[in-house]
Amino acid sequence: MEKLRVGIIGAGNIAQNAHLPVYQERKDVEVVAIADWNLERAQEAAKKFHIPHAYQNVEELLAAEEIDYVDICVWNRSHAPVAIAAAKAGKHILCEKPMAIDLEDALKMEAAIRKAGVQFMLAVPTRYSAEAQLLNQMRKEGKLGDIYYAKTANVRRRGTPIGWFTDTQKSGGGPVIDIGVHCIDRTWYLMGRPRPVRVSASTAYQIGNFKTKGVNRWTAMDSDVTAFDTEDSAAGVIHFENGATMLFEVSWALNAPPTEYTQICGTKAGATLNPLTIYGEDMDYLTDNRLTTLNPNIFDEEIGHFLNSLRTGAPVESPLEDGVTVQRMLQGIYDSARLGREVEI
Repeated sequence: MEKLRVGIIGAGNIAQNAHLPVYQERKDVEVVAIADWNLERAQEAAKKFHIPHAYQNVEELLAAEEIDYVDICVWNRSHAPVAIAAAKAGKHILCEKPMAIDLEDALKMEAAIRKAGVQFMLAVPTRYSAEAQLLNQMRKEGKLGDIYYAKTANVRRRGTPIGWFTDTQKSGGGPVIDIGVHCIDRTWYLMGRPRPVRVSASTAYQIGNFKTKGVNRWTAMDSDVTAFDTEDSAAGVIHFENGATMLFEVSWALNAPPTEYTQICGTKAGATLNPLTIYGEDMDYLTDNRLTTLNPNIFDEEIGHFLNSLRTGAPVESPLEDGVTVQRMLQGIYDSARLGREVEI
């Protein structure tokens, strides 16, 4: 099998701790170059992962290398310009979540990608867990009935990242756009991706840059950022065209027990993840059935899925239109919180 050739854009944590270790083990793809605004960091990553060439920006990489696609691992604000440059160069795109810093940038990306006719996949790895894939298959087969209610959360008691994540100019927001995107996207996917129409949400800016000891915090490689203007937490409800609703809550810092869950409820049965449990009936009795699955590396599953799509032309599970729709929901959450009222999506 001929290897596909990829250029990595961004040499930060998500590239070095998630994407590059997967590429290093796969036999069907070759990382031929890496670019980062910090050239020294790109060169160090190239040496560590045996990548032939390092560049300071995507334009240099695209001009110098013959590649099939780019894997975008830069901070959120740079997703749009990098993706647009890649699309104009005729390269397919795997892009880390969120799609963009806001809906305006996401729509610019969409226009450029559609004009170029290249493949795009949003990197939302929680869709690719064995549990999520099995539950989605059960939904498709009608085993849950019509999904009309869901709720999801990713609540950290103290877990605000250190670095560019807290600078809205680079990140676009706090836990909503960072970890909320995962649980909201996964839950919406498992609901069957109904069209969102309204959202009511609130955000809190009460705890801020805490000095709590004894807690683990993700530290970005660009950790010298001093800005701290992102929300601590958010909660709300999203309404869908088919009448379904989704409740959500997310936080980096909240005086509440940490929790992470996804729950969907249908007319025949409901389900939760981690572990995958189906809540239904059998012989007119209530049943709780726990399903045991393997736990493969979700980043490997995600990247493998994208590579298969590029080779076969098969549609991806997290396509361009999903990225834009999720961005609409994120934008709606921030708009509703800012305006203090429900807004249309």
